[in-house]
Amino acid sequence: MQQAGDTPSFPVSLDAGLSGATRVYFIVGDPIAQVRSPSGVTAALRAAGRDALVVPAHVAPADLPAFFTCIAAMRNVDGVIITVPHKFSAASYCATLAEAAAFLGAVNTLRRNADGTWHGGMFDGTGFVAALVAAGCELQGRRALLVGAGGAGSAIGHALIQRGIGSLDVRDNDAERTGSLSARLNALGRGEARGVAAELDLSRYDVIVNASPLGMRTGDPLPIDAARLRGTTFVGDVVTKPPLTPLIEAAHARGCRTVTGTQMFECVCDRMVEFFLETVAPL
Repeated sequence: MQQAGDTPSFPVSLDAGLSGATRVYFIVGDPIAQVRSPSGVTAALRAAGRDALVVPAHVAPADLPAFFTCIAAMRNVDGVIITVPHKFSAASYCATLAEAAAFLGAVNTLRRNADGTWHGGMFDGTGFVAALVAAGCELQGRRALLVGAGGAGSAIGHALIQRGIGSLDVRDNDAERTGSLSARLNALGRGEARGVAAELDLSRYDVIVNASPLGMRTGDPLPIDAARLRGTTFVGDVVTKPPLTPLIEAAHARGCRTVTGTQMFECVCDRMVEFFLETVAPL
């Protein structure tokens, strides 16, 4: 799944003004061909006045140590965007972590510290919740289902609890990961989180979020039985390609309001750029 992938359409010529002084940012993942972040984040950085270029890097998990060793010596590399499957493993290359990244043990954005080390942040969760709120989704005290407890899913679960969700059910094929996330979220002393089995009563949820890869590939099954959705349920999907996933289309058919992966990444992109520029975005 591509959690730092699709972006709003920014008009940008990537070679415009490119010079030896241009600062370089990588987006690293495996695979990487599907991401659209390079043009969008490049445009946003340039709009903020930074001479910068975002470059995709296809790096397999076994080669991630070599990648970080290499870029440590590249003094014109100021930051890295992290996508699947590296969000947890990339945290170990950070000397310092922002609060959410430290809680989750996962990162999606790294910027260079003054001493050359990396500072990591995680904005999948706050970005997705901001997109929900902007679309009119009420979260305080509501009941939510989260499908997927990977890097993006964990961040979204954390952000939902922080935003005031009353109860959060988490479903993932990895029972250990689900249990660990639920326990850590419950330790915050806010809303209640618990792992759930595959068969669910969808009518009990006010908000349902797909943070799994389901929907990215043709022929994928839906992450939930959309025929059982209530029309009042708010449905979100982190998958950015296709822009309207089968889940989102099925939710529309049931009369549900929705947030797409593209809408999510618009908010994530804002936060990543502000992080690179050392400013802070409100949730």
